[in-house]
Amino acid sequence: MERKLGSDPPQVVVDEMVGYWIAMLALPRTWMLAVAGFLIFRIFDIFKPFPVRRAERLPRGWGVMADDALAGIYTNLTLRVILWLAPALRPPG
Repeated sequence: MERKLGSDPPQVVVDEMVGYWIAMLALPRTWMLAVAGFLIFRIFDIFKPFPVRRAERLPRGWGVMADDALAGIYTNLTLRVILWLAPALRPPG
């Protein structure tokens, strides 16, 4: 796709889907957490904290996937800290 449409074409969203999947991996399935995860993931994906921006520079499609995967990992860890600090947000059971 990169050869046809250029680097990180907006028509291809598989990188975003994988990043969000990683963000929500093994977390409780609640609508509040899903929305928070999406918003936090977008923040990390847009602002690209270290080393997300560096991963984006990897050659070919690797950089396109790696930056979203790292943003997903950061999001997952952030959500885990939030759940640990605010147990009331955890679903019952």
